[in-house]
Amino acid sequence: MQIQAILLNFLYSVIGGFLTLFFMVIGYKMFDKLTHFNTSDELSKGNIAVELVVLGILIGIGIAIGLVIGMGLN
Repeated sequence: MQIQAILLNFLYSVIGGFLTLFFMVIGYKMFDKLTHFNTSDELSKGNIAVELVVLGILIGIGIAIGLVIGMGLN
């Protein structure tokens, strides 16, 4: 019985990881559509301001989705 709970929690964690990455990609694409410049070009140029904004967006989405998944495991 304990093994089933461990495997189920592992499965939830893997699915949650993929969902988190999916929502991070969606968040990045939404940010790219909302701005009047091409985010990928600015990142390749080394624009630190854009890098920090994208970093903040990805961290925020990751924390939010991670908390939802973590609370779902209980």
